[in-house]
Amino acid sequence: MSVVRLPLVAAPPLWRAAQSLGVVLTLVLLGAFVLMPDVSLHLLWDMVIPLLPAVFLVNPMIWRNVCPLATLNELGSRRSAGRLLTPPVLTLMWAVGIGLLVLMVPARRFLFNANGVAMTVTVSAVAVLAVATGLVVSRRAGFCNSLCPVLPVEKLYGQAPLLDVGSARCVDCNRCVSLGCPDLAGRKSAVQSIAGWRGRHWILSPFGLFASAFPGFIIGYFTTVDGPLSQALATYATVGQWVVGSIVASAILLGLVRGARALLVLGGVSVGTYYWFAAPRLIDAYGGTAMAGQVVRALVLAGVAAWMWRGWRRLPA
Repeated sequence: MSVVRLPLVAAPPLWRAAQSLGVVLTLVLLGAFVLMPDVSLHLLWDMVIPLLPAVFLVNPMIWRNVCPLATLNELGSRRSAGRLLTPPVLTLMWAVGIGLLVLMVPARRFLFNANGVAMTVTVSAVAVLAVATGLVVSRRAGFCNSLCPVLPVEKLYGQAPLLDVGSARCVDCNRCVSLGCPDLAGRKSAVQSIAGWRGRHWILSPFGLFASAFPGFIIGYFTTVDGPLSQALATYATVGQWVVGSIVASAILLGLVRGARALLVLGGVSVGTYYWFAAPRLIDAYGGTAMAGQVVRALVLAGVAAWMWRGWRRLPA
């Protein structure tokens, strides 16, 4: 088995401290979901989560280096059986991870945005999954590079990172996954995730379907509202309609822009759409004015344009 040396970030001990702090804060947050649900859920959903897409644009490795679930996955991998994933199994696990994202995000509207106990149970279950897969599969292959619901977003938004950031977890690489690892492939991980799907058929791959559906998925979420569990089917139906429309629009896009550039456009449209809705709400959560929200929206969209231009220039015609 060939081993590849990966570029490390500066001052790894600081990253290790940040990783430990992330686990501690997660444990505190799990308790707060039960004891102070209104405050903790507001902190998570309105003040922290909306910052992550911007972090991914800068470089998804920033998050991957400190993610608490990744730390737990790494903890399990220290006693790993060392199994590697074959390409078909890896593709299947990518599809499962995308499915988890598709199920969990709309569920915010009727469950997770207001139910602290449900959040505690769900996050705890995912944490156990991260540790358990680490015990069975080599290194980060069982969760961080396969099942993690955030992984496809990291890949889509990590196509043109604004800063170079190395790995604080993998000193070397044993290729625990055959392709599509953001730690090893960096900005190429998105393109690698559609490898093997010829021509325009890449849109039918798990990652291709995700990328083409994601702009509509985002619009669908923001056009729904919080409500009781009884509205679950209506929420998924609304999101589903936007997803279908997004896939159709993406198929048309493939007639104009092909391959890696189409993926880049879909990434830019997705994050731009997200912040069109989220930026004003984010500023309001931090106590800013409506005008400040519009300014931040404009600045973020300008940043997204710069991100797309940077990625476009790096890709072959």
